[in-house]
Amino acid sequence: MTAEREIALIFDEIQCGLGRTGYFFAYENVGVIPDMLTLAKPLAGGLPMGAVLLSGEIGATIQPGDHGTTFGGGPLVAAVAGYVVDRLSDPSLLKAVRENGVWLGEQLDTVARRSGRVRAIRGTGYIWGLDVVESANEIVKRGWDEGLLALTAGEHTLRILPPLVMDRDDLMRGVQILERIIGQ
Repeated sequence: MTAEREIALIFDEIQCGLGRTGYFFAYENVGVIPDMLTLAKPLAGGLPMGAVLLSGEIGATIQPGDHGTTFGGGPLVAAVAGYVVDRLSDPSLLKAVRENGVWLGEQLDTVARRSGRVRAIRGTGYIWGLDVVESANEIVKRGWDEGLLALTAGEHTLRILPPLVMDRDDLMRGVQILERIIGQ
């Protein structure tokens, strides 16, 4: 539909791209190719760097000097980004994220059913949100005390973003801690 109306399709993959869903780019999950794609947080392993990828058609409209950047990447972060891209190009890593992500989703669903304190679960790969009954901040604080790093994404959403290299044993330890702290 965007091509029919000559509207650029822009995807923001600053958090969900670069392997997080089990695919190099999150858009690969849906089979739609954007005209423009933004990348940042994981690109240089947490160092400040961002990138914008453009289709040939849009790229042809940009001239030198049309676009500047704050976090375009100096030599250090560019070298780190090169390593990250090489590592994420390993099909076995992405396959493991997809497979372990399915397993993780099943485990989170089990925790939700047993605890009765999770209203909804959404996610794929290694990016999950749990809509919890109580304050997500309180669960995050209890998690820190137990050795589980989690984040919030709103008042009642717990954000689970395991490292892409995490295996099932580590994931299981995290799920066990999560079940304990959600039930408190």
